[in-house]
Amino acid sequence: MKMNKFYFTLLMLIVSTAVMAQYPRAVNRGNEGGRNFNMGHFYGKVIDGNTNKPIDAASVQLTQLKMDTVTKQRKTVIVAAMLTNKKGEFSIDKLPVFGTYNLTISAIGHATYTDQVSFNLKMGEDRSQMLNAIDKDLGNIKLLLQETQLANVVVTANKPLMQMSIDRKVFNVDKSITSVGGTAVDVMRNVPSVNVDIDGNVTLRNATPQIFVDGRPTTLTLDEIPADEIESIEIITNPSAKFDASGGGAGILNIVMKKNKKPGYNGNVRAGVDTRGGNNAGGNINIRQGKINFFASGNYFHFKGRSTNVTDRTDYVNGLTSILQQNSRPSRNGRMAGGNLGFDYFMDNRNTLTVSGGIRKGKFGGDELQNITRDTLYNGTTTHTFGTSNSNSNFTWNNYNGKVSFRHNFAKPNKYITADANYDYSKNTNEQNVATQYYKADNTPSAPLFQQKTIGSGKNDNITIQTDYSNPVSDKIKVEAGLRAAIRNSNSSNDNFIMDQSTGKFVSITALNSKYKYTDEVYAGYVTFSQKINNFTYQLGGRLESSKYSGALVDSNQSFSNSYPLSFFPSVFLTQKINDKQDIQLNYSRKINRPNFWQLIPYYDFTDPLNISVGNASLVPEFTNLFELSYDLNLRNGNNIIATAYYRRSDNLISRYQYWDKNPNPAYNDSVFISSYVNANSSQAYGLEITSMNKIAPWWTLTENINLYNSQINGSNLSGSNVPNQKLSWFGKINSTFMLPANFTIQINGDYTSKTILPPGRGGGGGNHWGGGNLATANGYALPVYGFDAAVKKDFLKDKSLSVSLSMNDIFNTRVTKVHSESTSSKDIYSIQDIRRQRDPQQLRLNVSWRFGKTDFSLFKRKNMNQGGDQGDMPPVMAQ
Repeated sequence: MKMNKFYFTLLMLIVSTAVMAQYPRAVNRGNEGGRNFNMGHFYGKVIDGNTNKPIDAASVQLTQLKMDTVTKQRKTVIVAAMLTNKKGEFSIDKLPVFGTYNLTISAIGHATYTDQVSFNLKMGEDRSQMLNAIDKDLGNIKLLLQETQLANVVVTANKPLMQMSIDRKVFNVDKSITSVGGTAVDVMRNVPSVNVDIDGNVTLRNATPQIFVDGRPTTLTLDEIPADEIESIEIITNPSAKFDASGGGAGILNIVMKKNKKPGYNGNVRAGVDTRGGNNAGGNINIRQGKINFFASGNYFHFKGRSTNVTDRTDYVNGLTSILQQNSRPSRNGRMAGGNLGFDYFMDNRNTLTVSGGIRKGKFGGDELQNITRDTLYNGTTTHTFGTSNSNSNFTWNNYNGKVSFRHNFAKPNKYITADANYDYSKNTNEQNVATQYYKADNTPSAPLFQQKTIGSGKNDNITIQTDYSNPVSDKIKVEAGLRAAIRNSNSSNDNFIMDQSTGKFVSITALNSKYKYTDEVYAGYVTFSQKINNFTYQLGGRLESSKYSGALVDSNQSFSNSYPLSFFPSVFLTQKINDKQDIQLNYSRKINRPNFWQLIPYYDFTDPLNISVGNASLVPEFTNLFELSYDLNLRNGNNIIATAYYRRSDNLISRYQYWDKNPNPAYNDSVFISSYVNANSSQAYGLEITSMNKIAPWWTLTENINLYNSQINGSNLSGSNVPNQKLSWFGKINSTFMLPANFTIQINGDYTSKTILPPGRGGGGGNHWGGGNLATANGYALPVYGFDAAVKKDFLKDKSLSVSLSMNDIFNTRVTKVHSESTSSKDIYSIQDIRRQRDPQQLRLNVSWRFGKTDFSLFKRKNMNQGGDQGDMPPVMAQ
């Protein structure tokens, strides 16, 4: 024993002398409570737990508890860290030989390994044992695979169709196989809480939300965005003061486009056809090497379709009754192509610069043969007239967009500042030719063929500049602030022509032509403050916006404008955590809905001479106060329920309205009903929405959404609308997904909308270029409508990288839109109208997609990637 003590003492002297000679400062560190003998050496090998093959670039880290000289408390300190080599080997030397270390080893696609290690020096050991103890082999350390590891392609998580939280829902598009090969309109049909009409216009709780792409406004419509380019849809029903106050309290639908930052390369290619003769193809790729992440995508889309339209209208004018019947089966044919290109530059651990841009082009055409019947009863005599109206139209558009963004992450976790500038530019042309012929009872023409032509063009650009700052002052307090400038410019020209029967040439109708331009500017700043007190959290927010709108009719020198130099939009969010599974939240916000271009432009649309529409330059913005009370219940196995009671009141509601007036077309000497927009007194809506995710079995998942609501429009300030229009209605959606053997997936979606008053005609809620929107008025409603979509998908190859899907929309041919509206100018002049429309039922789509990719583990040798290279990502929804 004495000899062993001698050897131990001698060994310690040797170690001490060596350390003092090589690291003279290492022997007297006050924060380590004495001398360190930095001669320890750990080494080993990291291998795959299934294949026993070495793992390259696995992260190996040693930590130890040490005394902090400032706080006088022990804290965890990283002692050493490295990556394994190609053989999976690691070697860490010059370690203090006393104390216990925590060893953590991690690698992409593998479960993290943790253990406690030490050199275990003992007084009773001989010299060789002591020397061996400070040179310790930790052996082969096996890392087990995570369930999300695929061959060559690493998936960070298996996302469900829906991800729900108390402030937003996220719909993951890649899990919606019924919308594969379609457009964003098809995606929205499957999103809970969202209703889509026959023209692709979307509503959220019976109001039109703002549509964003990657958190910013866009000039694109939903049918211009391929579904296969969309990553997810974020549904925010009551945004805080952090977000844009526009939208009238109808919420935000943010379309998040696909983009990846995994190291290495990855992407996909896809193609599809449908039974209408349409086809699509596209692909995207991401390459990350060193400090650069490069991404690109491209697509081509060709679609064809056919619709059915039926209109029945009865006009009562001073004792004269006129019945109008129109029916047609218009056809559609369109093509569009586009691409996006960009890169992320990871300047260092905390700074990321992103530059991206895109180009899209499209051409749409349509033909419609409309049968017209008119019966006029006057003084007991009926006059019968019938005819046809043949029209064809063409619409072209080009869209260019660019974005530059910068993000700086501070040393403090989750503290950051961002700045970005976005530019979106679109231009379009359109032309429509209409030929109308009326006949006598013996089928001979009752009048000459009437031909008219409309030619138009337009340009739009959006400029958005923004900065956001977030600072978690402590683990319980957070402050956010930001500034935003949004400038929108638009101009358009519309020229109308009729055929001169004497010359056989088209002549311009100067009184109907217009050239119009406008500028819309919004400047804003916001601050939010949130604090957590035990299980209670509150957030107070305030947003100041200054807005100005100015427009002009170029030819007539008419100008009009409105401005709100300063408007305040508060928000309050109160959240009580009941336990780990339950939360309850009460929130309030104030919003604004500014009239858009088509609602303001004082231009008469004669696309259908029997249904004329015009904008109203005198519109003023509407203001909305919105309240929500939400309850969130998280159950076992991923089951989740969110119930929300809401109330929304709007003043100066922007609504569609019909009135009787002299026909503005000088070619006709009569009076007609004209559709326009007005500010109704007010509207209010209240309801209860319940969204639930249920995992019935490991292979069966259900997502249900039901919205019970009452809407009321008070148009007492409008002639003929003295009685408020209200209706208790409900809307529901269900998604059922079955994961079957042999890599089959079956998905069935269903939706039902009860009889409901028509949502106010806000416009801009998606839509498309085919026209024909509803005739929403202060007195109108839509009849119940329902439908079902179904799809089946089969995954091939070992890594399931090849997928084939077959889908059909409206499989029972039941999704028929029926609208009833009544308009009254006086007790002696009023109109009743019923419209029935259906579009592309039972369309079958076949699509094939192949994912490819390879993760380059060697890229993780860069220090900034060890600490989370994806910290440069922008938040899923950008603050507005």
